[in-house]
Amino acid sequence: MKCSRCSQKAVMHMRQHRLALCRPHYLEWFVDQTERTIEKFHMFTRGQKILVAVSGGKDSLALWDVLWRLGYQADGLYIHLGIQGEDDYSAQSEACSRAFAQERNLNLRVVNLQETYGGTTPSLAARTRHGKQRPCSVCGLAKRHVMNASASPFGYDVLVTGHNLDDEASVLFGNSLSWSVDLLRRQAPVLEEAPGLSRKVKPLCRFYERETAAYALLQGIEYIYDECPFAEGNHTLYYKEVLNRLESERPGAKYHYYMAFLNARKNGLFAPQPEETGGEMHRCPVCGQPTTSPDRCAFCRLVGRQ
Repeated sequence: MKCSRCSQKAVMHMRQHRLALCRPHYLEWFVDQTERTIEKFHMFTRGQKILVAVSGGKDSLALWDVLWRLGYQADGLYIHLGIQGEDDYSAQSEACSRAFAQERNLNLRVVNLQETYGGTTPSLAARTRHGKQRPCSVCGLAKRHVMNASASPFGYDVLVTGHNLDDEASVLFGNSLSWSVDLLRRQAPVLEEAPGLSRKVKPLCRFYERETAAYALLQGIEYIYDECPFAEGNHTLYYKEVLNRLESERPGAKYHYYMAFLNARKNGLFAPQPEETGGEMHRCPVCGQPTTSPDRCAFCRLVGRQ
């Protein structure tokens, strides 16, 4: 198959876009589409200070690479969660993140959960019955806390994450199954800043996972290939499989599903809300982040901060 823009051999065929591109044109297309998403949702400008949450995986490093090429002021944040597994997952993912930053002379801030808060994701998860059964929930709690604590307080205007279309569509699918209205209200490409919460954006939200993977591979980005050891059995992975089967029969189904949801939000079906809802908000007396608890927030209670 030939490239839709020249006579060279295509390396990427995107049925949902009816587009086939060679390596140079695909890399150009990916960067251009990322910038279009940034502009479409008014995510940030070149004059703003950006913090990119990186995991060492393909999505976050591909995103950081694009922002670097576009000339944005983007530093990185890596959270060492202390997840080991057979190949010491956290150590490998940190090494990928550090190597990426060093190759491009970019700033990377590393927050070690054990050193900063006295526990790893597995050890913190073991402290609660719910955490033992679902360590991913504890991991998410820890990452949200660290990201909020690392962005606005250090002068960053916006926190950027590498969530792709597959991520967003699978979360949307899960929330739709149970009609979790509060969660549906909080799902958007842009979550505005609120007291104690940093502004968060997702510039890759319109890219399929295979598209971000293709960009990383074609650009020669070294990233960690393994899934997190705790990912097995996660509901989100199952929802991705279901949506992939639909996509194979109806190319573009995931994209249209997600974009239709965003249009519904824009038309007022799900009014935008702050990142956390579900009751009257208070400031945690320890960390200052918002919580519905009358006392300390869930994270400070988990790590035993007084």
